Amino acid sequence: MQQKAVVLYSGGLDSSTCMAMAAAEGFTPYAISFSYGQRHGHELTVAKANAVRLGAAEHLVVDFDLRLMGGSALTAEIDVPKQGVGNDIPVTYVPARNTIFLSFALGWAEVLGAADIYIGVNALDYSGYPDCRPEYIEAYQKMANLATRAGVEGTSRFKIHTPLISMTKAGIIKAGLALGVDYSLTHSCYDPTPTGLSCGECDSCRLRLKGFAEAGLKDPLQYS
Repeated sequence: MQQKAVVLYSGGLDSSTCMAMAAAEGFTPYAISFSYGQRHGHELTVAKANAVRLGAAEHLVVDFDLRLMGGSALTAEIDVPKQGVGNDIPVTYVPARNTIFLSFALGWAEVLGAADIYIGVNALDYSGYPDCRPEYIEAYQKMANLATRAGVEGTSRFKIHTPLISMTKAGIIKAGLALGVDYSLTHSCYDPTPTGLSCGECDSCRLRLKGFAEAGLKDPLQYS
């Protein structure tokens, strides 16, 4: 019987690739997504439609509202920047988002009897978010084993897998295609049109398009 792994799944390119990698490494993926009040809710529509199609044994959607705190272009009435990726932490950073997401994933993993959690963070071709760095993941993994019954009793030793963390976006795309990922079933845009077309200008779209271009491939998505 295959071991279970909880995979943080947004419906995007990175998380879809991450789920395929978990399956390729011998795990049965259990996808977890979040309805957290994000303005770009189309990603959740894509996630709900495609999690099982992309290999998840089960798909859990956790609902909470970070708009109550705001502080980000993704959860408040702040314009999504379209000037390209800079050196500062951008306003699309959502305070504590990965910490919150990983906490839900950790709780579900403990209930499922899974010791492995996959998250598609990247510290190379990314927007500069502090909760995508290797030192953050290392610290969270240590905390996970201190803060859970499974960790304290020694029934599980939790591991946070970050297979994309040092890959370029082009490398991620090539790896995903080799594993059969259908990128037409993904969505990356921070500011899509009401019909779900990607803007092509936000940081996430720019990184995605750059990745496909550097891989010598055409992005299967349509852009506005």
